[in-house]
Amino acid sequence: MVQREWVEKDFYKELGVPPDASEEEIKRVARKLLAENHPDRNPGNAAADEKYKAVGEARDVLTDKEKRREYDETRRLFANGGRRRFGGGDFGGFAGAGADGVEFNLNDLFDAAGQSGGANIGDLFGGLFGRGAAQPRPSRPRRGNDLETETELNFREATKGVQMPLRLTSPAPCTNCHGSGARPGTSPKVCPTCNGSGAISRNQGAFGFSEPCTDCRGSGSIIENPCDECKGTGVATRTRTINVRIPAGVEDGQRIRLAGQGEAGLRGAPSGDLYVTVHVRPDAVFGRDGTDLTVTMPVSFTELALGTTLTVPTLEGTVNVRVPEGTADGRILRVRGRGVPKRGGGHGDLLVTVKVAVPSKLEGEAKEALQAYAAAEKASGFDPRAGWAGSHR
Repeated sequence: MVQREWVEKDFYKELGVPPDASEEEIKRVARKLLAENHPDRNPGNAAADEKYKAVGEARDVLTDKEKRREYDETRRLFANGGRRRFGGGDFGGFAGAGADGVEFNLNDLFDAAGQSGGANIGDLFGGLFGRGAAQPRPSRPRRGNDLETETELNFREATKGVQMPLRLTSPAPCTNCHGSGARPGTSPKVCPTCNGSGAISRNQGAFGFSEPCTDCRGSGSIIENPCDECKGTGVATRTRTINVRIPAGVEDGQRIRLAGQGEAGLRGAPSGDLYVTVHVRPDAVFGRDGTDLTVTMPVSFTELALGTTLTVPTLEGTVNVRVPEGTADGRILRVRGRGVPKRGGGHGDLLVTVKVAVPSKLEGEAKEALQAYAAAEKASGFDPRAGWAGSHR
């Protein structure tokens, strides 16, 4: 159950950030930890693998505004471990004895919630104080588990987007009974014990509790003729291929959620989600800085000194970039709108870094011409280190 797991886990500590950390800070720290503990960098390292999974879970909760709000509220509510005492003027928590002297604690309530098909903690407190016990809520189908997989793309596929097949072997809806769990030609019947609610009520002293029906195990229905293929579960393990659309601009380590493509739920319940972690292979020419595309262009000294026009590669062909006369080595020239596609539309920029390529050996006229230039440069009074020593004292 999510609430119980949240009580037992400190996602902020897992990432090493304070509880008031911004979403951007959490993403930045998580990205760094995921890279450090990635299975490809730590083959056979069980500790790194566990850390990678824990960081991914913490990031998913803390970067989702609604999940983070629920997580913070749950942690505040049960900050002292969820084992305290009713009565005596001390409402510091939730453990102790009921009106008939029966001991109980919060873990029992969480366990009851987990066995009732995912009832939330509000439902439990409603039953605890006798509210709604006479009218148990219908049992909700047990949703299938989420699945995770990984895929690898080259740099250009990641920046431009791609549609690709993914082959998975996992529990999926039974093709024989179409997920109902009942033999073809028959259908499940409403449980006569709970009238289809999946829960029955009982009283314990001053408190009223709702618990899963023992006859239908909380499902609200009974299958008299189970499917021969899935034995009444509505689920069968099979290999399937799904087409996944990787959006343009995806980054290395980013997770993509495919709703309803995870493990099938029991007896027609909704399927879980599939999370695909994308790994991007580096490119020999391009790099990325957010949505900006980066490239380093080799140039000669004379091209920087006299100025020139460079033909620079982009994701879509080439573009001409003007290098002004007297451009310094290492200068970054920006070309608007020729970078990586943005999620909300448009593109980042192309950042071109000019880097002087020095010839390893000069001979003949080229060497003589350069020596003549060096002499003329010195005679002109140009000193490349003028003022340099004083600025570094």
